[in-house]
Amino acid sequence: MTTLVSEHAVRQQLAQVGAVLYGRGLAPGSSGNLSVRVGDGYLVTPTNSCLGRLDPTTLSKLDMHGQLVSGDPPSKEAVLHLSVYRARPSAGAVVHLHSPSAVALSCLAERDPADVLPPITPYYIMRVGTLPLVPYYPPGDRGLAQAVESAMDGHRAVLLANHGSVVSAPSLDEAVYAAEELEETAKLFFVLRGYATRYLTAAQVAELHRLFPSA
Repeated sequence: MTTLVSEHAVRQQLAQVGAVLYGRGLAPGSSGNLSVRVGDGYLVTPTNSCLGRLDPTTLSKLDMHGQLVSGDPPSKEAVLHLSVYRARPSAGAVVHLHSPSAVALSCLAERDPADVLPPITPYYIMRVGTLPLVPYYPPGDRGLAQAVESAMDGHRAVLLANHGSVVSAPSLDEAVYAAEELEETAKLFFVLRGYATRYLTAAQVAELHRLFPSA
């Protein structure tokens, strides 16, 4: 079980990370939400909260059935976070962002829904891998949560059509690094459009999976 001291530290970390993501323009307004597993439940950012101004003491604490245990009412997308934890027992944190380049990517037609981004850099492969596209659902829709749960089986991250990214990892730091890597790779994808581009080959991708099997 997570101790009260460690939960306090997690609350502080969530607020600090939220401020960084907001400051970098990756979570404009009151968009985006974060969560971390604690004990037999998880902490998630409250509804209509700005990631740049989170109060550690009022974060929503939910059980693994999605029921509010303490704190402010949770984000309407808390069910999305729960679906990730169900699909990925190893996940200790989830980062959902409306970061500009990832959202733009999610709106493009004629992308491969099995893997939306090409293998541009090794760090993208190491931290994200493949990126399936989840069809459009309204935010907070339980159909979205079910679709994410299915898509996250075997994947660390997904892209929500016309919406944004969802990234999981064993720790909050790792989830943030992966979400940032996804955003930067999406930005590179747009910068390189129209240019002859050298992507990583299938052999190079396979080698990265061999060298970094936990990736």
